[in-house]
Amino acid sequence: MRSFLGKGKTLQTSLTLLQSRLLRWLHPCVTPLSMVSCLAVHILTTSVNYVVGEKLGRRRTIWVAMAFVLVGAVLQTTAFTVPHLIVGRLVTGFGTGIKTSTVPMYQAELCDQHKRGRLVSAEVLFVGVGIVVAYWFDFGMSFVGGSVAWRLPIAFQVVFALVVAVLVLGLPESPRWLYKHGKSTEAMEVLCRVYDKEPTDEYILAERDAILGAIQLESGENTSRSPLSVFQNDHVKTRQRVLLAWWVQFMNQAGGINLVVYYAPSMLVQNVGLSARLAQILGGCINMMFMFGSIVPSFFLDRMGRRKTMIAGCAGLSLCMMMISALLSQAKTSNGHSYSSAAVTFFFLYMLIFGMSVNCVPWVYVPEILPLAARTRGTAIGISSNWLWNFTVVMITPVIINRLHWKAYLIFMATNALFVPAFYFFYPETSNLRLEDVDYIFSRSGNPVKNAQQIAAELKLHGRVDVLQVSGSQMSPSCHSSEEKGVHEARNENGSS
Repeated sequence: MRSFLGKGKTLQTSLTLLQSRLLRWLHPCVTPLSMVSCLAVHILTTSVNYVVGEKLGRRRTIWVAMAFVLVGAVLQTTAFTVPHLIVGRLVTGFGTGIKTSTVPMYQAELCDQHKRGRLVSAEVLFVGVGIVVAYWFDFGMSFVGGSVAWRLPIAFQVVFALVVAVLVLGLPESPRWLYKHGKSTEAMEVLCRVYDKEPTDEYILAERDAILGAIQLESGENTSRSPLSVFQNDHVKTRQRVLLAWWVQFMNQAGGINLVVYYAPSMLVQNVGLSARLAQILGGCINMMFMFGSIVPSFFLDRMGRRKTMIAGCAGLSLCMMMISALLSQAKTSNGHSYSSAAVTFFFLYMLIFGMSVNCVPWVYVPEILPLAARTRGTAIGISSNWLWNFTVVMITPVIINRLHWKAYLIFMATNALFVPAFYFFYPETSNLRLEDVDYIFSRSGNPVKNAQQIAAELKLHGRVDVLQVSGSQMSPSCHSSEEKGVHEARNENGSS
């Protein structure tokens, strides 16, 4: 699913340098307009998912998103006027906005707690795969004359959207969504199907009881389920968790990644002084580092942990931006070419570090940190931050690069440096926890970061979370006993049969 998102990003990069006669005939600013229109709609459609996503469920929402992507791709491919092209970008953006605020959540709700990080990261990895495949495809098409140079790359994304639209029909609905909406029998069937176990298996019973316990905990105060309920300061701290989701996606974009993804060839021409063709080739190689870096969390994120990965990653990105700025500041000296060439090394390193850390963790973290009752709407809010700051960085980058030159990179050095203490002090570790266990991080009194450490210790020692240690109007003792009772009843039924 992510591969065609990478395809769209790379298409925008390639069109920034593509000299198609048709595009020039249409309008000199068609590429910025189509790029901005698409990003703006990404932001708006997360709001649509905020309203209807919970009603449709995860699976149907993904299918609807693919339908919009298909229609948008066809409109773009057949465009002969500026409004036609922009409408196509708008429709594609509508589908992509819905998809990006649904797929990570759907994956997180289906994954085993010890594999969730790497499996969701694998989905994000395909952003990098899509970027690389599309970049070199577009680069090859840049040698072709006429409108086919840009129509064929646009049409290519239809293949991925069609595959997803067909495959999603055979996927199960999220068991957590099913339990939340009272479809317990179907939810149990999905759990057994996903984990390939019998309904009486202890693992399945534990998953069921954890989900039902979380539903009871989150509804303990008869809290409102209105569209604004995600902003309430309830006993599971929903408002705080939504804010954490919003800010972690801010970190994903405000560190300057799309300064490199969208404008790498242009920056290599303007700041480093390379030829346009060499800049395009190096731009593709830089994007390959993004893909290679993303392979690491796809195998090891659950061992690495969310906090350590983000903190180390942001520190590394800050260092890269500092070195790029320092080296480019000497570009006009007698040894300027050598300094500029050295700066290219840190563009490569930046993309490698980003792929290993900040590329993946926010997409994993958002559905993890949110309670089930607010997960759909909270995820929509969190992902809207990603597209908002994607839009902002794409808009301001040409301006700040042209006006500030090497000093522009200091802005992103500072933002990445600030993210290090922010993540350390405010973001609890969620690795290897059930999604439902995260509720107890916030329902207990005290610092959530320390609560997460305490819960991890409890799981290591006892294999379960002490659900009685909650604050305020917490889950009552009867909740825990009822969960245990359910397990014993299921076992007794199995034995009697």
